[in-house]
Amino acid sequence: MLNNQESTTTLTLTDSVGEWVTRHPATSRVFEQHGIDYCCGGKRPLQEACSSKKVDIQTVLSQLDGVTSGRDCKTDPDEDFTSKSLSEMCDEIEATHHAYLKDELPRLTQLVDKVASVHGNQHQWLGRLLESFRELHQELVPHMRKEEQVLFPAIRTIEQTKAVPAFPFGSVDNPISMMEHEHDVAGQALKEIRASSSDFTLPEGGCNTFRAMLDGLRELESDLHRHIHKENNVLFPRSSQLAAKLSDAAKKGSQV
Repeated sequence: MLNNQESTTTLTLTDSVGEWVTRHPATSRVFEQHGIDYCCGGKRPLQEACSSKKVDIQTVLSQLDGVTSGRDCKTDPDEDFTSKSLSEMCDEIEATHHAYLKDELPRLTQLVDKVASVHGNQHQWLGRLLESFRELHQELVPHMRKEEQVLFPAIRTIEQTKAVPAFPFGSVDNPISMMEHEHDVAGQALKEIRASSSDFTLPEGGCNTFRAMLDGLRELESDLHRHIHKENNVLFPRSSQLAAKLSDAAKKGSQV
């Protein structure tokens, strides 16, 4: 059993939520159950994250122990992500999460517009949901393009050439910082969508289109949480560390 000092996995209450999910991806289900942000807010220590959500730390620790010990283990498609190369991580994010968004955002746009148009007078909160969804959509489309055309190619170049060329944007940390900021913006929009819909609750008498919209938004939130976690807590820090290591080695070599 985990206690409030340490666990058999060496992770503790002072370790970040993002590190828990990085080491054990299936723990994301525990954090989602309690509304604990492990992507944009993934740098917060576990104890702080639980306190901010006013959830019982021992309950969370027990559930995390069930996952990490294998008692409640389920096959997780993200389990081997951390073992991939940086280039493979970029490839996987594009092939899964970016592909999902490119297919799903147009479908959800139609659903949200239709439901807000038909039911907006009866449910005033749909206006807020529509606004937040549009902000999210407008943020994600250029965001993916910048990752696919600028940041990911730079990360692949650094890893494959084992060198840091003179990029037009300077250090790779610059686009990484921009992407993390945009993740924060997207994360806030997701929170507003969840809040305005009362946690994706179908109102009494809601039609199947209403149901499909809420189900799609719930799945969008889940996928984006995993997507942002992979980038913020795994891909980005490892890319930054590799670039710094290669740059330091190059400087030392030039001084010899």
